[in-house]
Amino acid sequence: MSDLKPLSNVRLWLLLAAAFGTFSIGAGFMHAYTVFLVTFIEAFGWSRAEVSLAYSVSQMVTGISSPLVGWLVDRLGPPRLVLMGGALLTIGLLANAWATQLWHIVVLYGVVMTLGANCLGLVVFVPLLSRYFVRNRGMAVSVVQSANGFARAFSAPVTTLMISGLGWRAAYLWQGVFMGVILLPLASLFRGVNHGSRRRTADGEGWTVRQAIRTPHFWLLFAVYMFTGLGSFLVALHQLAFAVDIGFDKLYAAGVLGMGAFLSLPGVIVTGTLSDYVGREVSAVVTYGTSILGVAFAMMITSPDQHVLLWLHACFFGLTWGARGPAITAKTADLFPGPNLGAILGVITIGTGLGAAGGAWLAGFVFDTTGSYKVAFGLSIFFYVCGSVAFWALRRPPAIRA
Repeated sequence: MSDLKPLSNVRLWLLLAAAFGTFSIGAGFMHAYTVFLVTFIEAFGWSRAEVSLAYSVSQMVTGISSPLVGWLVDRLGPPRLVLMGGALLTIGLLANAWATQLWHIVVLYGVVMTLGANCLGLVVFVPLLSRYFVRNRGMAVSVVQSANGFARAFSAPVTTLMISGLGWRAAYLWQGVFMGVILLPLASLFRGVNHGSRRRTADGEGWTVRQAIRTPHFWLLFAVYMFTGLGSFLVALHQLAFAVDIGFDKLYAAGVLGMGAFLSLPGVIVTGTLSDYVGREVSAVVTYGTSILGVAFAMMITSPDQHVLLWLHACFFGLTWGARGPAITAKTADLFPGPNLGAILGVITIGTGLGAAGGAWLAGFVFDTTGSYKVAFGLSIFFYVCGSVAFWALRRPPAIRA
């Protein structure tokens, strides 16, 4: 039996808004690396593969640490996780202001900041909101996941302005100060909510992690997460660098890509909600196709006067950034319902970390080898196709094995 304390409608919507805002802040600091990447190339002369290493490590740490974060939030609750995550982000941001070597960035951004951001992310908020928003769970999950796209939309132009006006070291310093100032207020937003650990202990029904792993559906979901991470991050990390290499002004390109990323807010919410009506598979395949169009438009750009193609790339790719997330998360809940959903989701999320890490580094390596992002973008399309095929194979639910 559930031991959740009922919340008023106002408190429920405030909880959803708090999750959206907190996730947006943490994700915004992490997505800002796309701008710092261009700056590090100019300041230190590092290769694309070298500056991609920190981001790749970050994505891998995100995946590997997700089961641990899920275990901690069940036992400590969201307020303490937000405190821990915010403190780690503050330390990482401040320390990055004095970085002089590549390994400094890898450790501070790839490990310290990543662990902090993961404590402010989906693994913490999706299980919480799923327990309180029962009738409109899909909508709640879609809203909080749309925060990732919102973060991408504002992080690039804001960080570009900060670096242009203050320098990259001062930009990191002031970001760290901001995170430190809002740390306690953020954590206080989640006081008074149950984190469900006692309910989990008492409830023995539903799937266990061991049972889920023994089904092909678990590994198909793992493949979907991995292929999606590969397809997305073969492009996302290097979008601004690609546009600057073509000849577009850095601030202009950051603004265009930011506006495109902003479209992910309605994109995530609409596609996540539609998946309740047209099916998870149809919704996901449509978003894969839209992303493929966005990547194809980028491959057509050859000169800085092709503004329309840049806008088309930004809008189509941005519209479905993260839009598969609600469908995949909801599909995981459809296939493996029960009190262990958070743990199962945390393990499957490792696939996202592996795919995103591989895609981010591979794009830089391909550029260093060929002098172009064309091959990387072509691989992105290939992995998006693989993801859609794997997702379509999940139409029938598995049977629990003893």
